[in-house]
Amino acid sequence: MEEEETRNYTEPCGLCSEINWGITDEGKFYCKSCHNVIERIKEVDDSSAQFAANSKSQSISRGLRKRKTPDKGWEWYICEGFQYILLKQAEALQTIVGCPQLKDEILCNFWRRYLQKSNQAYTKKPYHRINRKAAIDSSTSGSEWETELEDLLLGGSSVSENEGVVNSDSSLGQFSLLSQTSASGSTKSCHSGSMDGSVYSNVKRRGTLLMSMPMTLAFCYMSLLWLRESITLSDLLRFAEDGHIPYMNCFQYFPEEMKLYGPDIQIFHVQSLPSYSAVKKNMFQLAAFLDLPRFPPITESCFLHPNLLCIKYLLEANLPDELHDWTCRVVKKTGIGEVAFLTFDPVAKSAHRVSYEIQAAAVIIVTLKLLFLLNDKYEWSLADFVEERNRENEEGTQWFDFKKWYKTIKKTMDEAQEKKAEDAARYIWKSEKPLFSSLKTKWHSYKKRQMTVNLQRQFERLAGSVQSAEKQSPSSFHFNWEEENTERACFHAHSLEGIMQEKDNVLTTVNPKYWLSSLKLCQKSECKHWTVYEESQYPRSYQFLLNLFGFLLNIAASLIHEEVCLVEQRLFRAKFQKHPKKHRRRWERKKIGNHS
Repeated sequence: MEEEETRNYTEPCGLCSEINWGITDEGKFYCKSCHNVIERIKEVDDSSAQFAANSKSQSISRGLRKRKTPDKGWEWYICEGFQYILLKQAEALQTIVGCPQLKDEILCNFWRRYLQKSNQAYTKKPYHRINRKAAIDSSTSGSEWETELEDLLLGGSSVSENEGVVNSDSSLGQFSLLSQTSASGSTKSCHSGSMDGSVYSNVKRRGTLLMSMPMTLAFCYMSLLWLRESITLSDLLRFAEDGHIPYMNCFQYFPEEMKLYGPDIQIFHVQSLPSYSAVKKNMFQLAAFLDLPRFPPITESCFLHPNLLCIKYLLEANLPDELHDWTCRVVKKTGIGEVAFLTFDPVAKSAHRVSYEIQAAAVIIVTLKLLFLLNDKYEWSLADFVEERNRENEEGTQWFDFKKWYKTIKKTMDEAQEKKAEDAARYIWKSEKPLFSSLKTKWHSYKKRQMTVNLQRQFERLAGSVQSAEKQSPSSFHFNWEEENTERACFHAHSLEGIMQEKDNVLTTVNPKYWLSSLKLCQKSECKHWTVYEESQYPRSYQFLLNLFGFLLNIAASLIHEEVCLVEQRLFRAKFQKHPKKHRRRWERKKIGNHS
């Protein structure tokens, strides 16, 4: 019957150029070789077409997915769950960024490329169909449980050639991008809600990068980097922490037909946010796995350029605007503002893996070291002189007082850290949707959850209903120093005149010294990192700046310290190349003398 209906259609497939057409349950034509679904549908009479239209409008679009019983729900795969999470994250990011092509043009194409590279879709031989015959032969000698797991992974022996269809016209916004199911004879494991959840983490495929929850944030960051948007990786993690981007307990937004229990919980249920370094590493691995071309160039007009990022973090740290001219000089001298240095190229072996926001913070710290030395002596003695001068000239332009700035920032940061700790203590880690390991424990979990909800309601009635604070809109800034009627001092308009001098018609710093942030390099030739950051070895002013930008970026202070060392290496590269050992010993003695 199917051959008669497709006999007159002889157009080759757009993906594999073969003429081997079949018809899905929805009446669409698909290629049996590569499972590409096209827009052509079979011709039916008016009555049957009207009936199909009415039934289609009353059902959820789920491809070839078939529902067996209400308890078991859909037959779905792990990659479909990650696809649904990526859809929710892309919609949230698109609302924040306001970029219409983020979801459907960028992130969706990255996801399709990943499915094809990992042999999960858009391919003639999906990974769960490879070596099916060998798996069936070997299952006869194994136990009943091993056979069931193998059938779940490989799709079962009863899968026909007409199944495993992938809709190439569907976008990330359509949930049924993967439409793989067995027609009859295959049973879902009672130990897992998904078809391949029991063996997903144990699948060993050479050269395949398995999906995980941190990998979803890597997809989002890679899309933002491709578009050169203003949201950095630290902003992305903070938005996920605050709930503006779905991440924690994201599985509770799954459709009711997608049952989640057993091994699926270990995959989709996360108890904490991933670190900055982990997401960054996943993004680099993902870009290399997808074999992506060179990303769009980052020029001086892009937000990720250090000159523009330095403006943001100078405002965030309540530092004078005049410092931006000096940060631009450091960027130009070190060469970190060049397009070739900033643009990410996944394939190039010598590509620079730039952490844009950390690099901008490091440039600001190096600039402050050039101006104030930050050895716990020079900056404080200079602050006493500036304080006396500002007291005598209250009506004129105020000079930047490092001591006053330190007291203002420290008080504000302590209050913000205390509030952050309180919010973390109030955070409800458990999801509204109960979790259960199997169908047998389902009703016990629901009953336990209902008891918890009832006790919580009774406690609220006894303690009095507390109105929850309204969720603030996402913002890349922690502090607002120019807020009206604020008691905190704003240093943006303060002058740097007290630390400048004119020498040979050139404006330069009064401070002639500088100490390096690293005492020595790592002895391993293959290692490009610096020594481990230990707070006891460095002045308190320098530690305070590292902790300040670490709080603003929500990362460890050691990461900023490493970036400061890299910026200093490029800044003093010429002197190191001439006399590396001589200058190294001199700077070490100078640093030791500053601490004594």
